[in-house]
This record gives sequence, structure tokens and C-alpha cells, in this order.
Amino acid sequence: MTTATTTTTPTAKRGHWASKTEFILSCIGYAIGLGNVWRFPYLCYRNGGGAFLVPYLLMLVLCGIPLFFLETCLGQFSGTGCITVFKIVPLLKGAGIAIVVLNLICTAYYNAIISYPLLFLWRSLQAQLPWESCGNAWNTPRCLELRGDQHVELFLNNSAMAIGDRYRTPADEFFHNEILHISEGIEQMGGIVWPLLLCDVIAWIVIFGCIAKGVQSVGKVVYFTATFPFAILAVLLVRGVTLPGALEGIKFYIMPQWSQLLNLRVWADAAIQIFFSLGPGWGGIVNMASYNQFKNNTKLDSIIIPIVNCGTSILAGFVVFSVLGYFSHQTGLPVASAATGGPGLAFITYPEAISMLPLSPLWACLFFSMLFFLGVDSMFVQIEAIVSSVMDVLPRLRPMKLQVTAGTCFLLFLLSIACVTRGGMYLVQLLDWYSASISVILVCIVEVIAVGWIYGCEQFVRDVEFMIDRKVERFWIVSWKYITPIVLTFIFITTIVYNTEVSYNGLSYPRWAIGVGWASCLVSMLCIPVFACYKLLHTKGSLTKRFKNQLKAQDWAPADGEQRALWSDSVAVRSVR
Repeated sequence: MTTATTTTTPTAKRGHWASKTEFILSCIGYAIGLGNVWRFPYLCYRNGGGAFLVPYLLMLVLCGIPLFFLETCLGQFSGTGCITVFKIVPLLKGAGIAIVVLNLICTAYYNAIISYPLLFLWRSLQAQLPWESCGNAWNTPRCLELRGDQHVELFLNNSAMAIGDRYRTPADEFFHNEILHISEGIEQMGGIVWPLLLCDVIAWIVIFGCIAKGVQSVGKVVYFTATFPFAILAVLLVRGVTLPGALEGIKFYIMPQWSQLLNLRVWADAAIQIFFSLGPGWGGIVNMASYNQFKNNTKLDSIIIPIVNCGTSILAGFVVFSVLGYFSHQTGLPVASAATGGPGLAFITYPEAISMLPLSPLWACLFFSMLFFLGVDSMFVQIEAIVSSVMDVLPRLRPMKLQVTAGTCFLLFLLSIACVTRGGMYLVQLLDWYSASISVILVCIVEVIAVGWIYGCEQFVRDVEFMIDRKVERFWIVSWKYITPIVLTFIFITTIVYNTEVSYNGLSYPRWAIGVGWASCLVSMLCIPVFACYKLLHTKGSLTKRFKNQLKAQDWAPADGEQRALWSDSVAVRSVR
């Protein structure tokens, strides 16, 4: 292992969080996103209700928390972002580049998603919600208000009809015909939807304003953006559980089906949900931790934040299914026919249920405000990860951070324009389906191999113990070296095995579009082997010597000069022993 030099490093000017609270709130805001509201409740219902919590919480302990602790330790110890942190194993630096590429793709389409709640919010500011009934300019003859047994029976027969002949609720037609102005397929991207473009611009301005000064501004903003969704969630929960029929919906959500535990797909869904919910592999955790004080107790943080995240997912399930129970009570539709996940839940089913409530515009405004801030919090961290990583690689750009941030946001805005066209939702679904599903898992596998098997888990544990002044129990060593790599490999394989071809709203995609989707995944994954080949080709010595040298840590040491000197002394003592 290469010991640290005592020269002053550029990372000394990166800055720190003003307080530990800012770091924790940023992590909570990053980890708790749209998936907690529109994905977890549906997964829980589909995979055995309360029984699903067994594999879910087990995967939290075996994979989620250890991986979160690993990434916070990597970031805090090195004081660098997701590219330069791979100086722990230089040959694998391509994984850091893959993270940046991945974030560039995903933040572009993700901002289009958070522009939807803004437009919904604007349209909710009236005495009557525009999706309460048919008869509007955007409605078709197939619009069906779910009032009366006859209408419900017609709606339940949808599955037997051709896609074009199916009945649609007012909320469905409002979302697709008025908000999206959706085309007939990805082959017809059509023109720009101007109201969506305006909301996209507003969202980018808000995000830029919040991250313009890096952690100095983000740290202040998260006091509101990370806590406000919790307040709304609490209000919606109280309103939901007091509605008629809410209990039936909640029973549907949590009633255990223990036989489902024998289904491998249930365990795969639990592992995948924990993984994507906490957000490892995206660079955000590493980057946020890099702004911590060197002696911060990351172990405690890495237990609290994942538990809060999972608790929020479970809480969101009660919010969603209490209202779906009311929806079932009002319409006569079974809860199972209303239960769905993804954009369909957030922008069709839940709004349809809200429209039946007294004071429905108020509840709609609260719900869409919550969705917007959940999305914005995640964007803060991902864009900051891109900007910080670039400036860690090119420290001469650090005095121009404002310009780099503005340029990054403008570039991402340009990329997002394609997602606010009439066919934009098809592109959003395509990229969301393929671009990150496999590559993020691969990045995490590279991380745990780099730490656990190349740099050395025991050596890394000694570094962590030096940093936090606390003992790292054997559980963490076993997890990083054996359990977490095995679980990640299981997630990687099952994600590929259970991957089905993308579709949206019942429409299949053409082969060329699926090829584009896979290309968006491969472009980040290929960064890892391509960079490794580049490093081996552009260093001197025999191939064996080059390979060994590139697997050794280079300048892996604390960023703080004083701590670096102390750490170097401790390394020297350990070497003598």
C-alpha cells in the first residue's frame, strides 16, 4: 500500500457541512424519494403484504445498512467524490466515471418526472379538480366516471378489450391527454408540450438555486425540503385512516400471505427495493459523506438513515392504501383493481381517489407538493455528485463552481427537453426501465470487491476505526467481504433474469427502442472495462507489473493534513508490527 504524502491537497478547499444535522437531512432527502410512495406499497401488496416485511427488513440488515456504511466511510475518509474515491484501487476508477455517466442520463429524465407534479399543482388551484368528471375538452367518448354499479362493471371488463377500446377514468384521460398530450407511441415523439417545458424550466431553476453554492446552500435548503414531505405524509395519513373503507384498504396492504416467502421473486423484489431505495452506487452517499468532519461517527448515521428510509416506505403504504380503501368503498371496485405502482399510482389512481374527497383541491395540492419535494431532494444530491466529481478530477475549476454548476444544469435541461415532448413519457419509461437497473448494481459490486478483496477488508476496517475512534464489529467485516457481495450478485442475476421488455400503458416498444434502452445501460457499464484497459495500456512495465501497480492504493489517505500525518504514522506502526 502506498502511504500518503504530506502535501496540501485540493480537497482542503471543498468545505464541510455546517452541522451533522445538515448531512443527515440531506441523506434522508436523497434516500426517500418517489419510489417510497409509488413503488414500495404496491410491491408489499403484490408480494405477500405483511409477510413481505420479513425479506425486506432482512435485506436491509444484510445489504442496505452495510453498503450505506461502506459508502459513507469511503467518502468521509477520502474527502473526495465518486471518481477520485477509487484511488483506493486505481484500476477500477472507471466505476466512478460510470456513476457520473449514469447520473447525467437519469437526472435528465427524472427532472421531467418532477415537472408533472408542478403542473398538477397548478391545475389543482381551483374550486373543482379538473379530473373529477368527464365532459372536458380533453375527454374522449371512452371516458367513464366510476359512479354506479354499471360503470364499475364496464371498467372491470377493460382487460378483455383491445387497448384502444378500453374505458378510462377522468384522471387517466386528464394525465395522458391534458398533462402529457401523449402520442400513440415512441415512434411519434411529436412537438414540445409547452406547459410541461415551462414546469421543467421552473424545476431546473429551483434546483440550481438550491445547489448553486454546493453544501453551503444545500445544507440550508434541506431543513425544509427534507422535512416538509414528512409533514404532508403525516397529514395525509391522518386524513386517510379516518375515511370510510380505509381499514379494508390497510388490511389489503398488510395482511400476511406467508406462502409467498417460498417465492424467489419475492426475495428478489425485497433486495432490489432496498437497494434502489437507499441509493448506493449513484455516488450521492459517497459525495455527501465527503463533506463530513473527519471524525464524524458514520456508523450511527448509517444505521439511522436506512431505518428512517424503510420506516417511511412502510408509512407511505398506509397513506396510499387507506385512500385506495376509500376509493374502493366509493366506487365498488375491488382494492386489487385499484392497486398499482409507478406513475399510474401517483398521477392516475391516487388523484382519482383524491377527487372524491371533500375539499379535494386542498388534498391534491398537498399530495403533489409532497411529490415535487421528494423528487427535488434526490436531484440535489445527484447533480452535486456530478459537479463535485468533475471538480475533484479538475481542481482548477473549483473557484468557478457556480459556473460549472450552471453549465451542468443547463446541459441536463437540454437533455431533458426530449422528455417533455408528446412522446416524452415513452422515453422516460424506456430510460427508467433500462439505464440504471443493472449498471448501478455492477458499480456496487465493484465497490465491495475493491474494498473487501483488493484493498483488504481488515486494512479498511483499521482505517475506519482510526477515523471514527470506535471499534468496527466483526459483523461489518463479514458483511463487506462475504454477505453483501453475495446479496449484490443475487440482485444482479435476478434483475437480469426477471427483466421483461418495457411497455407503457399497455403499448409495447419497437425493437429499435429496446436497443436504445439497453445502450443507455451499456454506455455506463462499459466505462469500467474501458478505463481499466486504458490504464493498463498507458503505464510502463510488464503487463503483470502494470496490473499489480494499478491494484495498489495510490495516495489513499485522509484529506485533512493533520489527520493525514497521524494516519501515516499509524500505518508505519502497523507495518513494523
